[in-house]
Amino acid sequence: MAKIPMALQLYSIRDDAAADLPHVLEAVAKMGYQGVEFAGYYGFTAEELRRLLDANGLEAAGTHIGLETVLGAELQRTVDFNKTIGNEFLIVPGLAPEHTSSKAAWLKTATIFSEVAAKLKPIGLRTGYHNHHTEFTPIEGKDLPWDLFFGNTTADVVMQFDTGNAMHGGADARPFLARYPGRAITVHLKEYSATNDQALIGEGDIPWDDIFRLCETSGGTEWYIVEQESYAYPPMECVDRCLQNLRKMGK
Repeated sequence: MAKIPMALQLYSIRDDAAADLPHVLEAVAKMGYQGVEFAGYYGFTAEELRRLLDANGLEAAGTHIGLETVLGAELQRTVDFNKTIGNEFLIVPGLAPEHTSSKAAWLKTATIFSEVAAKLKPIGLRTGYHNHHTEFTPIEGKDLPWDLFFGNTTADVVMQFDTGNAMHGGADARPFLARYPGRAITVHLKEYSATNDQALIGEGDIPWDDIFRLCETSGGTEWYIVEQESYAYPPMECVDRCLQNLRKMGK
């Protein structure tokens, strides 16, 4: 099996990216990352971003966007932008309370995502949802929002699992990855440590060997995406160290 490529979520180095995105993309490529996931575009047009990606041999591994950007008239604008930069994955990283405040709200939200996914599929794009920690707290009894959502979306809705966020919410990633085979198309590699809130990947409590085994067998994973949101060193150094640690793990 081909090695799963490694991308960086640019939110990890957002201040550096806002100050000088061309330099950041060059540096990220030199570290050895093969792609980047966007969380904002720093004032660059789609055409400019595509030129920067191509110049550095990087691929667009996804973008984090609001749900409103894939609904109604906004959907076509979002499609056009992402087609230009070569991005397939339109990932929603959070939802307003109206979409998450009850079991009924989660079920309605699942329907919305399935409908968007159906519109995107014929043109080669995909939408999905990215977890924080609240999706693993039961709502209205024993139902977990994560299961309410992914248990009621079509298989075309991408399950972007964030390992650190899940463990922060008290959830072990492994049963969730196993429960939805073929859905973890892009996975956020984020560390969690009960004793060190600045732990880098490989320095905490995440059972990485099991995570990688699931992603590379039943998960259907196409991209690993590093995200680091706490910093024992300058952010650029942190994401470099994370990649070095992953390479030591054989990734």
